[in-house]
Amino acid sequence: MPFALGPRATSAGYRLFAFDKAGSTNAEAMSRARDGERGPAWFVTSEQTAGRGRRQRAWIAPRGNLASSVLEIIDVSPSVAATLGFAAGLSLESALQKLSIEANLRLAGSDRLKYSLKWPNDVLAGQKKLSGILLEAEAVPGDRLAVVVGIGTNVVGAPEGTPTPATSLSALGVHVGAEELFSALSDAWVEFRGIWDNGRGFSEIRKLWLERAAGLGERVAINTGTMSIEGTFDTIDETGCLIVRTAEGKRMPIAAGEVYFGAAASVGAA
Repeated sequence: MPFALGPRATSAGYRLFAFDKAGSTNAEAMSRARDGERGPAWFVTSEQTAGRGRRQRAWIAPRGNLASSVLEIIDVSPSVAATLGFAAGLSLESALQKLSIEANLRLAGSDRLKYSLKWPNDVLAGQKKLSGILLEAEAVPGDRLAVVVGIGTNVVGAPEGTPTPATSLSALGVHVGAEELFSALSDAWVEFRGIWDNGRGFSEIRKLWLERAAGLGERVAINTGTMSIEGTFDTIDETGCLIVRTAEGKRMPIAAGEVYFGAAASVGAA
C-alpha cells in the first residue's frame, strides 16, 4: 500500500512527497523550503536513517515505522509558531484513537488503548513513548516563516535506552501500517491546524491539549540542562510554557526541559 493523503488533506490542498527511504523528512522539507517550496506539503517515509529528535538525539525509523514532516509557510513570529507543536500532538492522538478503535473492534474483548500527551512534544501509550514531535523554523522571503513539524511514530518497533521508555503500536496489539496511520494523521492535521489558525486559536488548542495531558496535577521534575525544578504540574500557559507549582506555592514557567512524572520525578531531579 503506497502512502496517500487522506481525503480532507487532499481537499485542503496539501501535496505529498513520499520516499522509499530518507535521511530525515524534516531536513528534506526544510531543504525544499529553502529552494522555494511553499507548501503546504507532507514529506513521508517508512524508513528514516538520519532523523533527529530534541537536543539533537538520533531518531532512527526502521522500515515500517512512520517518519513524517509537514511544511507550512506562515506569517507568524517564531514564538507563536512554537505552539503549533501542541496541534501536532492533538492531531496524532486523534489519528491513533481512530485507528485503535477500529483495530480493537477487530480484536474481540480488547480494551481500548489510552493515549496521552506529554509536554512538550511526546505522545504516550500508557507510560511509554510512542511518538516524538520536532519543530524547526527558518525565515523565508516575504517576511514569512517556513515551519516544519516532524512527527515520528513507532509503528513496528521502538528504540531502547530512551529517557522515557518507548513502545510501538505493534507491541500494543494495534496492527496497522505506517501508510494507514499517515492517511489518518494528514486528515487530523487539517482539523487541528485549522483550530490553531496561525496562533489565533491556541486557547482552544490549549484546552483540548490539557484534557489529554499526561501527569496533570501530579508530582513533576524538570531538568532544564542547567537546573532541576520540582513541584506539581499545574497547567500550561497561553504561550505553551509548562507551569510548575513548587512546594512553596510559587508558579514557575518552564520553556524547555526533560520532564519526569511520579516516581520517575525523583530520578529526573537527581
